[in-house]
Amino acid sequence: MLAEIRIESLGAISAATAEFDGGLTVLTGETGAGKTMVVTGLHLLGGARADPARVRSGSPKAVVEGRFVTAELGADAVARVDDILDSSGADRDDDGSVIAARSVSREGPSRAYLGGRSVPAKSLSEFTGELLTLHGQNDQLRLMRPDEQRGALDRHAGVTAQLQRYRTARDEWLAARTDLEERRRHARELAQEADRLQFGIDEIDGVAPQPGEDESLVSDIRRLSELDALREAVHTARSVLSGDSDTAAEGASAVDALGQARSALENTDDAALKALAGQLDGALTVVVDVAAELGHFLSELPSDASALETKLARQAELRSLTRKYAPDVDGVLDWARTSRERLAQLDVSEEAMAGLARRVDDLAGAVAAAAAEVTKARVKAAKGLAKAVTAELGGLAMSGAQFTIAVSPLAARPDDSAPLTLASGDVVHAGRDGVDAVEFGFAAHRGSDILPLHKSASGGELSRVMLALEVVLAASTEGTTMVFDEVDAGVGGRAAVQIGRRLARLARTHQVIVVTHLPQVAAYADVHLVIEGQAEATSTRAKTSGVRRLGEDDRVAELARMLAGLGESDSGRAHARELLDAARQEREAPA
Repeated sequence: MLAEIRIESLGAISAATAEFDGGLTVLTGETGAGKTMVVTGLHLLGGARADPARVRSGSPKAVVEGRFVTAELGADAVARVDDILDSSGADRDDDGSVIAARSVSREGPSRAYLGGRSVPAKSLSEFTGELLTLHGQNDQLRLMRPDEQRGALDRHAGVTAQLQRYRTARDEWLAARTDLEERRRHARELAQEADRLQFGIDEIDGVAPQPGEDESLVSDIRRLSELDALREAVHTARSVLSGDSDTAAEGASAVDALGQARSALENTDDAALKALAGQLDGALTVVVDVAAELGHFLSELPSDASALETKLARQAELRSLTRKYAPDVDGVLDWARTSRERLAQLDVSEEAMAGLARRVDDLAGAVAAAAAEVTKARVKAAKGLAKAVTAELGGLAMSGAQFTIAVSPLAARPDDSAPLTLASGDVVHAGRDGVDAVEFGFAAHRGSDILPLHKSASGGELSRVMLALEVVLAASTEGTTMVFDEVDAGVGGRAAVQIGRRLARLARTHQVIVVTHLPQVAAYADVHLVIEGQAEATSTRAKTSGVRRLGEDDRVAELARMLAGLGESDSGRAHARELLDAARQEREAPA
């Protein structure tokens, strides 16, 4: 639910704050006062494209800030909102609400913020998409588009799971199909590439390098090049440390000297000297260990002078690989691994091609089966949705109107990149959203021909069709905020009263915000806000607007103004009072 919106320097609004409750809230005001700027602000919070021309004259930027609460949403919707907040690093406010904001600079760039964090406009759109449904005159025009009509039907049909299965199968089918086509189109080039890769793999396998072998060879070769000097150094060191040498004098080793010193200290009764003897134990252990390590090192030194030649020859073999395939042996091994993976994809033998073709056919069958599930759900839902919308139109002073939904195969084009053959034999375009063409049909009067909605509905009729759809579809979005910008355009009289009634009924399960010019609609509001324009102090400054919440008396005056500009007329106020009382009685009647 939208709890509050604050707008600065947007269009006619210099600075305004509006608080919203649940139920039905209407915004009214004189033409040009800035009513639609509230909806424009909500569109900005919804991630819509920012237009610098909307920034108020004389201001460097416009700012829109909305406070949202999610307590009335369902558990699934709250979970999705929390996921969006977590992924964006956004935080809830102390009271659990979430603040979303958008700034638009006169110079062009805009900034989006969610829960105190700067985020992409797309993230803001994902967040508000769970909370807001915006309907303006442009949205009514979008209702004429096939994809919007399909989306409305899918909301009613609840085909999310079926569509996901279809898309998964389709992605796998398209990938296999593309692979097969690529192999067929480039069979000769692929065969040549396979030969080159196989030659390299065979050469590497023939040398059989080991990980890090080139580095260890450098160390071994250096050691072998200095073999005599190393052997002499080890002999000398061992002789000094342990006396384990033919040339060492008996009792001249460091081990013996340390042992004698330790014994001399241990045989005293002085505690300090005994402590020093303990320290010599550690030194003696280190010397013995080093002497043992030197012995091991000496035993590992090669005695055959030809070992150096063997190592140099091995190094030359490895260098022949690193010159061709990678800077070092580890890189050569990585090249071989990736080349084997690539080679497995380059098999253009008859057996491999036939096997891949069979797999493509099998996957196409799976896609067709998944598409059939989606189509079945849509066809079934189309009947119920069309019947329910037709009934709603009857309640909107269009008793003779008829609304239909046709679901038909989406025929493949002659140049279709991925035609799919269904079990029925129809060749269709397998789009991301299925294989169906969905078309809304409409007839305004009984006996009239049913034509596509974009050919048969006037502006006022289209407004009522959209409202009827939203009333029927409302069950799937309970707890969200629905915003209507002049949904009653082109409507008057009894139809206007019926629109007010439907909006009030929708407000029993949703927060509904309506920008309207019809008093019949405004009378049904739980909260009435008026956008008031007033001149600035100087004639060179643009007019500014503010938002005011109306009490009972002011509301009667505003309804009278909307009726006929008779705000100060007793007859106008009486008419407004009568309209308000009648609407209140209907609202308070049991559902």
